Parts: sequence; structure tokens; C-alpha cells
Amino acid sequence: MFGISDYGAFAAAFVLLLFLPGPGNLALISSASKGGLSGGLASVLGLLLGDQILLWLTVAGVAALLKTYPNFFTALQWLGAAYLAWLGGKMVMSKPGEGPSLQITPGHYFRETLLITLLNPKAIMFYLAFFPQFIDPVHQQGWVTFGVMAATIAVLGFAYCFGVVWVTHHMAARLRAHPTLSSWLQKLAGLCLVGFGLRMVLAK
Repeated sequence: MFGISDYGAFAAAFVLLLFLPGPGNLALISSASKGGLSGGLASVLGLLLGDQILLWLTVAGVAALLKTYPNFFTALQWLGAAYLAWLGGKMVMSKPGEGPSLQITPGHYFRETLLITLLNPKAIMFYLAFFPQFIDPVHQQGWVTFGVMAATIAVLGFAYCFGVVWVTHHMAARLRAHPTLSSWLQKLAGLCLVGFGLRMVLAK
């Protein structure tokens, strides 16, 4: 189908990637709980743009570049780990009722989630290693094949991410009514981010 060796398996694999716990999901939940629907949707756009950038970089041959220069990917892992640990540390150290030190705007959430996606090894490895396995080298139709795969990822990604944001937004009001609980959940989310960063380093 359009030069994709198994379209159903490709779509299922991407859905599975979305459901796996990771920094991208955490960023969506954090943005929607603090910035409402506008912050959450800005985060969705950042995540989707990050996915598209990784996909088209793969098409452009970045996979071959990383295979030739493995140290480049190692440096990327360290950079991503440091960034996630920094974000998590800020959340853990925040005081109850204290607003984020950075200005909360939809643009901020967009940029932060975009960076998290681009520096997330789980997403990078999907596009650089797993994604090419679904391209049929005999029947692939060039830009048509890549375009169909990119559109599939965008549609599935938006449906899932919007669902996460919608649910989180409606739960956020209840959390704000209990500031102590909200503070502890924020610290827990921060610890998870630090954990993701450490896991990225140890997985090298």
C-alpha cells in the first residue's frame, strides 16, 4: 500500500509508541494542567512538529549520518538527558503555590515540548531505526510513500495527544482545588523527568 510494506503494522506500531510512558506524554499532561486548553494544544503542536521534523530528517538521510558518526547520537543522548533533568529539577524544587519561574504562554509550551520531542531517544530511535523497516524498497513510491506515512503519524498523533490534553484539562480544576496534592503531583512529575534523563544516560 503506497510502498509501505505493512501499513496496518506501521499504524499499530506508532500507536503503541504513543501509549508508552515517556517525556512527551508527561509534557502534554503538565502543559494542559498548567496552561489549560491553549497551553495543552500548543504542546500538541510542538510534539507533532517534532515528530514531523524527525521523520523528514530520516528521509533526508540522517540515519546514515548517525550510523557513520555514532558519537553524534551519544552527544544527543547526553544533551537530552541534561535538558530533561533540568526541567525535572525545577519542578521538584518549586514551592507549594509557587508559579513557574518561566513565563507561562502557549508559545513557551510549544517550544518546550518541541525540544523534548527532538531530544527524546525513544522518538529518535523509532524514526531512525524502526520507521525505515516499513518502507518497501521495491514498491516504494518516493515522496508519495513518505507523505502517506507522515500524514498517518500526524493524524494518529493529533487524535491521541488531543485526548490526553482534553482529559487532563478537565481534571486540572479538581487538582487546583487541592493545592497540596497538586504540588506533590508536580514534584512527582519532576522526579519522573529526572528519571527519564537518567534512564537515557544509562541506556547508552
